[in-house]
Amino acid sequence: MKRLSIFVSGGGTNLQRIAEYFADNKEVEIVNVICNNPNAYAIERAKNLGIPCKIINRAEFKSENFTKELLEQNIDLVVLAGFLWLLPKYLIDAFPNKIVNIHPALLPKYGGKGFYGEHVHEAVVAAKEKVSGITIHYVNECYDSGAIIFQAQVALEEGETADSLAAKIHKLEYQHYPVVIEELVRN
Repeated sequence: MKRLSIFVSGGGTNLQRIAEYFADNKEVEIVNVICNNPNAYAIERAKNLGIPCKIINRAEFKSENFTKELLEQNIDLVVLAGFLWLLPKYLIDAFPNKIVNIHPALLPKYGGKGFYGEHVHEAVVAAKEKVSGITIHYVNECYDSGAIIFQAQVALEEGETADSLAAKIHKLEYQHYPVVIEELVRN
């Protein structure tokens, strides 16, 4: 059995999709959800899915005890699904190539601190890009700079808005992130 921990900060739509994808899979278990935002709707989603959710503050998150807890739970893969905090080095070191993130753009473009959610889509539209997409990558100590695992792209149409692009990107996320996670835990 492969054990996942999913880190979230917001609405939790990717959490929902990942949980639904693995619901009948006897080889993958979502052990917990870690949330850094006590007002995030992802907490309600986790509750509705029957997944334990831990709400953490910044001091607790940066504590080595947090990393120790994850190690004690025998987590095989940490999945960032809209988690906005930079991970401490000892957490990354404790899970080498076992922490993944999904970014709503084709890295290395439109990545780094401050580039998340609507900020990414607004920048892509403002730059009049022809394509955008998703990047699933390993996490290192810098925002959005870990080794790329997978990318998928979508064309921007005439008159594309940040909202319409976000809808296209969400479809790519829901389609590909669970599949890539499954491939990673199989290897």
